[in-house]
Amino acid sequence: MVKENLVKIASTVPEPTRLIAVSKTKPVEMLQEAYDAGQRLFGENKALEMRDKHAVLPKDIQWHFIGHLQTNKVKYIAPFVTLIHSIDSLQLLEVVNKEALKNNRVIDCLLQFHIASEETKFGLDMSEADALLSSPEYKAMTNVRLCGVMGMATNTDDMAKVRSEFANLRKIFEDLRQRYFEGQEHFSEISMGMSHDYQIAIEEGATLVRVGSSIFGARNYNI
Repeated sequence: MVKENLVKIASTVPEPTRLIAVSKTKPVEMLQEAYDAGQRLFGENKALEMRDKHAVLPKDIQWHFIGHLQTNKVKYIAPFVTLIHSIDSLQLLEVVNKEALKNNRVIDCLLQFHIASEETKFGLDMSEADALLSSPEYKAMTNVRLCGVMGMATNTDDMAKVRSEFANLRKIFEDLRQRYFEGQEHFSEISMGMSHDYQIAIEEGATLVRVGSSIFGARNYNI
């Protein structure tokens, strides 16, 4: 089923938007099936799970960390992670920079913004982002590269609300690009949209969409 689901979803994601197969809690056999069907971008939200899967799966997979990242877990993914979507504090970015330096890497990251009405979701507001990007600590970092923004819409059936939140994230991206990243082509990513709303996200400018259950089936949260 994974291959059929993946082919179906991929056919609805037009270039240049890229599809991240969100494989959290799923066994490596299912990831391998998606890989064999041509998928190379995988998203995980637990550092240790990502580390263990990376150890046994093909090395040309691009690993995207999409969940809330604890500072004490950065070291487990720093050697190989392709993109960290969930930078929500200067402290976390400092740790990523430190661990990237240890691994002689520059790690690409996205700033996560709180665009939903739910208080339970993580993310920066614009004032916090301004403080981070203006800080001497950020300006001194040499081993991280901010490439764009990420956000999660409210979990609701009100698609007009979801669209508005995605449009807001696009405006945040454009504002930051103009004020802090002008002429820097690497600042180009907008990560938004999941299984139930990714098509709206694409319409609102997403460059990366994160689709899990529509590819792999319902998630088992008890493992």
